[in-house]
Amino acid sequence: MDDGPGQGQERLRFTVLGPVRAWRGATPLAAGSPQQRALLAALLLRGGRTATASELVDALWGDEPPHAALAALRTYASRIRKALGADADTLVSESGGYAIRPVDHQPLDLDMDHAEQYAADAEKARAAGDRCRARDLLDSALALWDGEPLANLPGPYVENQRTRLVEWRLSLMETRLELDLELGCHADAVSELTALTASHPLRERLRELLMLALYRSGRQAEALAVYADTRRLLADELGVDPCASLSDLQQRILRADTELDAPTMPPEARDPAEPVFVRPQQLPATVADFTGRAAFVTELSEQLATAEGRVMAVSALTGIGGVGKTTLAVHVAHAAHAHFPDGQLYVDLQGAGHSPSDPEAVLGAFLRALGTPDAAIPNGVEERAALYRSALAGRRVLALLDNARDAAQVRPLLPGTDGCAALITSRVRMIDLAGAHLVDLDVMSPEEAFTLFTLIVGEERVNAEREASMDVVGACGFLPLAIRIAASRLAARRTWTVSVLARKLADERRRLDELRAGDLAVNSSFELGYKQLEPRQARAFRLLGLADGPDISLAAAAALLDMDTDSAEELLESLVDTSLLESAAPGRYRFHDLVRLYARSCAERDEQPPEEREAALSRLLDFYLATATNMYALERPGDQLAVHTETPRYPGLVFTDRHEALSWLFSETRCLIACALQNTGEKALRRAVDLLLLSRDMAESGANNRQYEQANLTLLAAARRSGDQHAEARVHWALTPTYIQSGRLTEADEHAKLATLLGLATGDSFTSANGPNDRGIIASILHRHEEAEGYLSQALLAFREQNNKQSEASALCNLSRLHLDTGRVESAIQLAEQGSACYQEAGATRRLGNGMYALGMALTRANRLDEATAQLTEALGIFRDSRQRFWEGMTYLRLAEVDLAARRPASAANYAEQALSALRGIGGGRWRADALTTLGHALNQIGHTGRAKVCWQEVMSIHEQMGLPADGEVHNLIAPVAVA
Repeated sequence: MDDGPGQGQERLRFTVLGPVRAWRGATPLAAGSPQQRALLAALLLRGGRTATASELVDALWGDEPPHAALAALRTYASRIRKALGADADTLVSESGGYAIRPVDHQPLDLDMDHAEQYAADAEKARAAGDRCRARDLLDSALALWDGEPLANLPGPYVENQRTRLVEWRLSLMETRLELDLELGCHADAVSELTALTASHPLRERLRELLMLALYRSGRQAEALAVYADTRRLLADELGVDPCASLSDLQQRILRADTELDAPTMPPEARDPAEPVFVRPQQLPATVADFTGRAAFVTELSEQLATAEGRVMAVSALTGIGGVGKTTLAVHVAHAAHAHFPDGQLYVDLQGAGHSPSDPEAVLGAFLRALGTPDAAIPNGVEERAALYRSALAGRRVLALLDNARDAAQVRPLLPGTDGCAALITSRVRMIDLAGAHLVDLDVMSPEEAFTLFTLIVGEERVNAEREASMDVVGACGFLPLAIRIAASRLAARRTWTVSVLARKLADERRRLDELRAGDLAVNSSFELGYKQLEPRQARAFRLLGLADGPDISLAAAAALLDMDTDSAEELLESLVDTSLLESAAPGRYRFHDLVRLYARSCAERDEQPPEEREAALSRLLDFYLATATNMYALERPGDQLAVHTETPRYPGLVFTDRHEALSWLFSETRCLIACALQNTGEKALRRAVDLLLLSRDMAESGANNRQYEQANLTLLAAARRSGDQHAEARVHWALTPTYIQSGRLTEADEHAKLATLLGLATGDSFTSANGPNDRGIIASILHRHEEAEGYLSQALLAFREQNNKQSEASALCNLSRLHLDTGRVESAIQLAEQGSACYQEAGATRRLGNGMYALGMALTRANRLDEATAQLTEALGIFRDSRQRFWEGMTYLRLAEVDLAARRPASAANYAEQALSALRGIGGGRWRADALTTLGHALNQIGHTGRAKVCWQEVMSIHEQMGLPADGEVHNLIAPVAVA
């Protein structure tokens, strides 16, 4: 079974557990357009049964078929037969319908059938008591998935089948995880279950397995916390209680039921020291029309095949842009799959762009892909690289590092362990990468180029004009990207002959000179496609290239182009067909790095008058500003900032649901920051500043605070250069909370002070009022209580004069915490209640979490612990729902304090651990020190005095590093613990 059926070299095989593809042996066949592949999928999934024409029309188009649906269906079927070539008879036409049946009476070679067979065999092995084999068989079944099943195909039938296959995969994963627990691999299963429960939060069986894995790993508190989280989630989302088996497991954990203990390892089980881990399968799909490069494929494949038994095999593939480095690397990596059974990692390092990927961020993504929980991922490149190498120890994993900038970017990402390998692509030769096997990829041979052109255009048209076809590929300089662009244009225009295209390409006077000039050859290749664009397409191509950011949404592109979304979508999709633009996801588009640079140079050269470029970027900024304004007004009702910002001249999106608004903000974060940074000139500066100010939830979440801070600092410099004090004041206002959150209170106070002074000087009442509010927060944290009360009282008065309910509520809650710090507990409760009432009056559902947070703290100090828990728990739900990771972490800390006061140290320790996890990398050392102090108290009370001492020592170290006064309480605690 392990060899899988149908392994004949020239046998036809199909895949549906990922992109729908067809292969003859190891050679991919052109599967055609999405609709054509949807037809192929509909036939493959019927197991050889005939589907009538009406059934297939319904499958592809549902209730709204096109006028010529039957004709289109026949065309797709004809194209499938043509693609199958010698196996065309596999597609059978009978009874007015079609079926896929092998002509040799052998079972159809379909990955889904193999997966079903593996699953059935696993069930038999498990029933026979061979759990190790059952688990291996399920791993083999799951390894057949290659991303989303039936990926990128349209139609209601495919959508239903996709849902079924996704559910089936989850079911297989649950069964395999059950076997992991039965085999005593509970500790290794925790990370994978953690990731799965995050992806499928309402799937109770996964939660149940996670609880059991945690319990068997000695992490009972975390297991119970999983139940508590599940109970809250089900109640919030569905209004139901956990299922009976989940509730029963919770009770059994509470009473330490011995039957839950880890099972004794059966004699047939493998070495318990052998890791059970996530097998990442991250390789992009290989192109269906890959051809040629035989010598390079052999050379690279031989290198990768020698990875076993070597410290590490590293191959660095180098060549000019558009020469096909990524295509070749992905193809070779897929072919080498069997040599790396423990998985394949992939990352686009974006080395050709202005913002290459940070190795630290890439390592974090790799570690998560290998099953490492977020809480276990350290900060810093060196620490992450060390953990990455440890995670790969004893495994055979291939890392494909695509589009690298230089050797320095790559070094931390190299596996460095026996049996692993790295395949790198880059525009520069990595002669300074020690031990690397360097491969220089040149253009295709004439024969390979002709074959690629034929696969895209079609044999019939090429064979009719072979000489003209050779002229075309010759004019393309045998560069794969240029050939693909030219051939795609020809394939999309059935009325053109090959000679027409050849004559168009013959006029490129500078082409050969640029091909001999290194990287300029890429521009020449792009020029071929660009010159063939229709005027509307060319304009869109140029203007889209102006926008910074990793990609662009359809709505934003429509604004940039000054078009309605339907027309923009049609235009953008036509550019996608030429391969000059990529479809990153439904409704999102992006350029390849080099294509973006080329498009921008075309805009500078061809876009007339030049003011049109500035106007396009201004429309994009206006669109983002208008949408951010609408989002802010929905998220923060009662906050007057939304009506006191620069007025955009172009409309934005309108939201009726706050979840939709928040999703827009977080999905567009990088684009918003890029847009603001691109508009630092005097005409656009104030709009850019307001855009970031209205988008400050992205920073408050903690996920993007560094990027947000750096963008604001850039705008601050621009405001100072232009002498715009109004813009400068608002940037200071935007920066203050970011510095407070990271614990840099001296800098935060300076920004707040300048925001106040400049706001007063320019008549910006919102800035001048918020400055004292922020200064009051800072003074309160620093225990300058009298000063804090003056600032907060000043801010409260100003907010009331402005009728700014949200800000008034904020000031009341800040005063509540100040009263709490100065022993005025009852007035602290009253102020927090007033703040919450203000939030409710304004309809500020999300900001109400801040009021509940303040009230929970005050109730804790009053020893009204049940009420405090209720307030904080509800606040936690609001912060989670709003993706406010920083405040989620701080609320965990306050819940830990409640549990400490209630003498529930185990629960307090769990909350404190969750606080540390949530605040990792986003909160300053000051807040981490607070969480560690509380964790130390909890651990000390449950008898973990050694861990408590370590926590408190780390607190002292943080204070010393940050130049903070030594914490006398913590210092006094360490000595007694040391004696104990």
